[in-house]
Amino acid sequence: MGGAFRFLMAGLVGVILGLVSWSESGPSLSHGGPDAVPVRVDSNGFHTDLVLDRAPLIARGGPLADLVADLGPGGAVRIGWGDARFYVDQSPVTSRLPDGVRALFAPDNPSVVMLSPLDRLTPVRNTDRQVQLRLSPDAFEALAARIEASLDLQGGAPRLSATGPDGRTRFYASTETFWIGRMCNRWTAEVLEAAGLTVHPGRTVVAGAVLADARSAATLDRDGRDD
Repeated sequence: MGGAFRFLMAGLVGVILGLVSWSESGPSLSHGGPDAVPVRVDSNGFHTDLVLDRAPLIARGGPLADLVADLGPGGAVRIGWGDARFYVDQSPVTSRLPDGVRALFAPDNPSVVMLSPLDRLTPVRNTDRQVQLRLSPDAFEALAARIEASLDLQGGAPRLSATGPDGRTRFYASTETFWIGRMCNRWTAEVLEAAGLTVHPGRTVVAGAVLADARSAATLDRDGRDD
């Protein structure tokens, strides 16, 4: 009995270590350069978003560009992803804990892509919760294409699922599903991976892991410019 327990524990430790060390690298796309496009990764402590200038998104055309162009006033946009119910609900988290359990453990939960206009893309103000990247045009295009790929276009056009209490934030139906094995931060990591970053999917249950991967990429970019 003791030997079987030790064997099971060793296996569990092995699985955990494997998840923690698991890394994936996106395509070889250059970052920085004179035409670099800024992209900021934000965290509120448990959730991550991307903040981008609207102009380059609109210039590329396509369904995502049309949605961004149709937003209210502002030069930037905050983009995120999450469960179609829990993410949209803005009431206090303590009042909707049962729905949080449902979002984590129920299978095949529908999801949404959030688009929220901002006045502008500001410099990093909180280095603990914000990281700014400088992507080449090719890397930015790959990032935008990955975001667009999350939109449900089965009806021929994106489908509005909900509007935020501010009247400006919009949530559009996504083709992807939300559960504990693939939460909001995993989606952010996948978008960054598409832009050529190295990410650690097994760590994305923690928002700080996504920031750490973005910070590593930003450091490499700065070091490359200093050479």
